[in-house]
Amino acid sequence: MSDFLKYQAQTTPHPLGMEVSRARGSYIYDTVGKAYLDFVAGVSACSLGHCHPRVISAIKSQLDDYLHVMVYGEYAQSPAVAFCKLLAEKLPASLSKTYLTNSGTEAIEGALKLGKRATGRSKTIAFHHAYHGNTQGAMSVMGFEERKAAFRPLIPDVHFIRFNDLSDLHYINRETACVIAETIQGGAGFIVPDKSYMKQLRQKCTEMGALLILDEIQPGFGRTGKLFGFEHFDIVPDILVMGKGMGGGMPVGAFTASDSLMDLLADAPKLGHITTFGGHPVVAAACLATLQELTETTLMVDTLTKEALFRSQLKHPLIKEIRGKGLMLALIVETPEIANQLVLKAQNRGLILFWLLYEKKAVRITPPLTISPKEIEIGCRIILDVLDEML
Repeated sequence: MSDFLKYQAQTTPHPLGMEVSRARGSYIYDTVGKAYLDFVAGVSACSLGHCHPRVISAIKSQLDDYLHVMVYGEYAQSPAVAFCKLLAEKLPASLSKTYLTNSGTEAIEGALKLGKRATGRSKTIAFHHAYHGNTQGAMSVMGFEERKAAFRPLIPDVHFIRFNDLSDLHYINRETACVIAETIQGGAGFIVPDKSYMKQLRQKCTEMGALLILDEIQPGFGRTGKLFGFEHFDIVPDILVMGKGMGGGMPVGAFTASDSLMDLLADAPKLGHITTFGGHPVVAAACLATLQELTETTLMVDTLTKEALFRSQLKHPLIKEIRGKGLMLALIVETPEIANQLVLKAQNRGLILFWLLYEKKAVRITPPLTISPKEIEIGCRIILDVLDEML
């Protein structure tokens, strides 16, 4: 632990500091052998739990063939090709071509660039309390000034409107290059928009010739009961951004659009978007295995049954609301202090919970999609016990 603090850059003054020895299924184990039931899944990243056999097998198999061989987009590498082809088969016809990146925030950067390249416009519309990543471009569309003020100046001509508020849609006009929205707002507290709102947002973008970018980095890959959250709203984005849960625990991101849109990044100028390690064959093999497992089993549909179990179990005077959908849930408690103590005390009892970025009264529950009903009941009992002690 001392070397961790001394040699590795920290993101907060007080990291949780668990020393990890291994992880399997729904559990993480520390270096003294204590098991922790994981209700966070690497912040929505480990869709199939830890070290899923199908993912590990795909990784090991690819390791024997080749690792990195060339910068992205020059050589045909079968794991990446197979993943992009299967993804296209599972998406609406207009979402046909995928650019693979190293992370969700890098995919956001590419999507924002494509919005400007396709329209020839510069104005970007984003949302208050939005979170899309922490690079300069992604931070420019972050709707939380406290987190970005120290890093200004950022990208200009970004304008913010209120999420799920029809009265603000008039700000989208013929000067707008793109509108970027989370399908479910994450950092803000897992805010699920109205279906009618999402339909009118889509219609307004179409009328004004602006591209609609949907950020599915958290809801994507089965977490809400469908492969992507936008499917609940009967709309289709122009550009779909993904990451986190697509790699089975490996670092990855991607953005998908039509052939005609994506081809704009290949010319005038050439190399309009470029990455060295995007589409890495080992990572792509893990992505393919993850997508196959999600689409060949009942895991996605089962998330809604598991959501119902969480909601039935987590009834307590200190829990004011449960927001979200599927296995993207947030407990809203009475005060930030209760949320903070719940996370810390639950870890002491062997349950991993976590905070959200902006909503201080929220506690994240985003377990692996593979979590069992019994494991859900065990974790919920710990939560209730901790809250009972606070009453």
